[in-house]
Amino acid sequence: MSLTHATFVITRDYKAAPARVFAAWAKADQKRAWFACHGDWISYEYTLDFRVGGKEINRTGPAGGDVHAYDATYLDIVPNERLVLAYAMRVGERLLSLSLETVEFADHAGGTRLTFTEQGAFLEGGGDIAEREEGTRIGLDAFGAWLDSTAADAA
Repeated sequence: MSLTHATFVITRDYKAAPARVFAAWAKADQKRAWFACHGDWISYEYTLDFRVGGKEINRTGPAGGDVHAYDATYLDIVPNERLVLAYAMRVGERLLSLSLETVEFADHAGGTRLTFTEQGAFLEGGGDIAEREEGTRIGLDAFGAWLDSTAADAA
């Protein structure tokens, strides 16, 4: 049995205002549109109860492959400024990791500076921090592309 603790921080600047960026994390229809590991994966279930104590559930995966499960609980929400949540990641029945995630939204250069911090406990055979950080970087880049592609809709 093994357990590895690790932390990473990623900063991204987006052209959209903090209220718009925050809303894309807070509204289920918006978050579901961009919150996916891979564009070709199947979405089996997505729910978001965005409130302190509320749950977020995402079930997705490759066609014919194991379901990847994300189960989160919101611990702190400061509108347009901060989110703190705890989540578990599973593939099939195997628990991969448990994490504390903090997302900060700050005014910056006419847009938003987003700071994403993850503190994780990675369990035996559950991947590692480098894989999680790389996946998160890809996800935050995809989020930025989604924000840019929907900018006209927000205006």
